[in-house]
Amino acid sequence: MILGALLDAGLPLDDLRRALGSLAIDRDGVWVERVARAGISATKFHVRGEEPPIDHAHDHQSHRHASDDSDGQASGDSHRHAPVRSHHHETHRTLAQIGQLIESSALSHEGKRRARAMFARLGEAEAAIHGTALDQVHLHEVGAIDSIIDIVGTVYAMETFNVDEVIASPLNVGSGTVRVAHGVYPVPAPATIRLLQGAPVYSGPQKAELMTPTGALLITEYAKSYGAVPPMRVERVGYGAGSRDVPECPNVLRVLIGEGDRTSPARRVVVIEADIDDMNPQIFGVLIDQLIGAGALDVFYTSIQMKKNRPGTLLTIVAAPDARERLTKMVFRETTTIGVRYTEMERECLDRETTTVHTACGQVRIKVARRNGEVLNASPEFDDCVRLAAESGKPIKDVQAAAMKAFLDR
Repeated sequence: MILGALLDAGLPLDDLRRALGSLAIDRDGVWVERVARAGISATKFHVRGEEPPIDHAHDHQSHRHASDDSDGQASGDSHRHAPVRSHHHETHRTLAQIGQLIESSALSHEGKRRARAMFARLGEAEAAIHGTALDQVHLHEVGAIDSIIDIVGTVYAMETFNVDEVIASPLNVGSGTVRVAHGVYPVPAPATIRLLQGAPVYSGPQKAELMTPTGALLITEYAKSYGAVPPMRVERVGYGAGSRDVPECPNVLRVLIGEGDRTSPARRVVVIEADIDDMNPQIFGVLIDQLIGAGALDVFYTSIQMKKNRPGTLLTIVAAPDARERLTKMVFRETTTIGVRYTEMERECLDRETTTVHTACGQVRIKVARRNGEVLNASPEFDDCVRLAAESGKPIKDVQAAAMKAFLDR
């Protein structure tokens, strides 16, 4: 469904066939058809030979989410977790065998490396679940040629679209049970949930598998964050169809591709706060570095007066909403506070870029801030000015002034 959506969004099928190389067996080894799912026209991607029959007793549905976002309504089914495979095809492949197949594709060197690394992640998950060594892992449904094509094809598509950032909606994993090679497992299957560690998941009302290992692998590999549709100028929209036509909701995956909207007036952030009055002050300096390293956008301290007239410190963290849990855990672990509070709000920031100017003392980076293209602020990089002042023997303020003059004279 992910690859079907990317093809629907404009990926040329012939280019995909060439990228797959001998994986596609011949030119007609993969193809697409136009289908309707609950009234939505979508692209159904097919692989010849290894698409198994649908097990109607166990609703094998895979998740709809991919880059950049899903509408949150559709669900899709997949052949990745089929209970029955054609006996004419070998589907229990080792990582080494899958690596050889990836090498036969026409992916770039970096694309092949990434595809092999993704299967290594999958192998590690399977080895941990079944208590076996990594070199003894045989991948079942996800080792089938159709799943390998899905992963190799998606890597190629992401390179072709030159995607810088992927954002996915929170992931509905479904509920109930699913039959796999080892028997009947609860949804989500063990390998799926292990691959989804760190990603936001939930179970909707559907008694079906809405996320498979292949989908979990692809989404967690590419998604940098999870949440609502980000500010963007949508250039392409694609719908990838699942095998079933589910009456109550479109069985499709939606992908939005476009440019991030830098003129958007505001972005959603979470503000995390904690009051601290009994901690070694030496820790505060280290804590800022730890929080920034963990993804905080900004961290600062404010002196406050607390109960019983004790002086204290207010810790304030500004971060992306999906980083809240990670940063809260760090605050509890690294400080003496016993409680935090948080709120989500909108934040507007100027567009920022760095340019370099030449002065008599050397090169200085200038941080430039714009709004709707208009330069509103410019500041020399202080570390550059300190270094050049030490090298030249001039006051820092003179180096700063020379850098600003060079910028304004451009």
